[in-house]
Amino acid sequence: MTISIARRAALVAAAALLTLAGAGHAQPLDKVTVAGWSKPISEITHLLVEPDKGIFKAHGIDLAYVPGAGGGDAIRNILTGQADVAFTDPGSFFAALDKGEKLRAIYDIYPQNVFNVVSLKSRNITKPADLKGKKIGVYSLSSGTRQNLLVLLHQAGLAESDVTIVVTGLLNFAPLLQGQVDATAATDTGLLVGRRKGLGDVNVMEVKNSLNVSSDMFVVREQVYQQKAPLLRRFLKAYRDSAAWMIANPEEAATLAVKRAIDGTDRATNLEVIRLRNAATVSPLTSKNGLGAFDLESLQKAADAYRKLEMIEREIRIADVVATDLLPGR
Repeated sequence: MTISIARRAALVAAAALLTLAGAGHAQPLDKVTVAGWSKPISEITHLLVEPDKGIFKAHGIDLAYVPGAGGGDAIRNILTGQADVAFTDPGSFFAALDKGEKLRAIYDIYPQNVFNVVSLKSRNITKPADLKGKKIGVYSLSSGTRQNLLVLLHQAGLAESDVTIVVTGLLNFAPLLQGQVDATAATDTGLLVGRRKGLGDVNVMEVKNSLNVSSDMFVVREQVYQQKAPLLRRFLKAYRDSAAWMIANPEEAATLAVKRAIDGTDRATNLEVIRLRNAATVSPLTSKNGLGAFDLESLQKAADAYRKLEMIEREIRIADVVATDLLPGR
């Protein structure tokens, strides 16, 4: 992350707060509900601190958050009308499109792939092929951990049937330490928390070395995209400003996470998690085009890889299912 990005982030966040200060209560707020892949955890502190910072309110948005257990949950919650916007991973997005759902991705939240597979050194699992016949933990069956695990397996010529997948829950390395699983799929922040809790010496296989694609995106139903473009555009500006605030103010975010995040009791851990997530939020492309910018070529390669690996059946043309016209830009 460059100094210039942080400086721009600070200016954007300051502008949003000045807008809030002068807005008063003249205009009614429009409610936007985000369906998350997780519970309210520290890595999404910029969403959780809305009562403290009012960044979405500054854009006329009444923000609500519906927790989930994986990206598939997030998509189900927008399909059933429980939420307006899904905070989900590309694999879950592709899987829903493969089933015929009409969806659009409208903002690239984390352009970096943050998924991995972790094992104790004693298991001697150093490459994807070593996972054959092993028990492997995932956050949930609808999570990006499972989708990205499948990518690793397929890269080694393995199918899901070649391993035993065990649901271990979010950020839970206890089954690994207790020998209930041989390896566990996680994220960079999950691994960080595990190490701080005494995970010990482990081998880590990073999925980005096999398929470096965005970790999470905002996705909406096609109908919502067509009918609520102005509202979605305001929402994305507000989200961009909230992300920019956390990039520019990680220390403040870590302090606020103590009272807002369910896993935020340790401020030092919060700060490390927030810095990791800030790093995943930026890329050379976002430096050029602004936070949320899509790497369409990378996403197309990912969609093609999912089809080649038989994780989806339909051909997905990314240009038809990703909308860039709502992005706030720099």
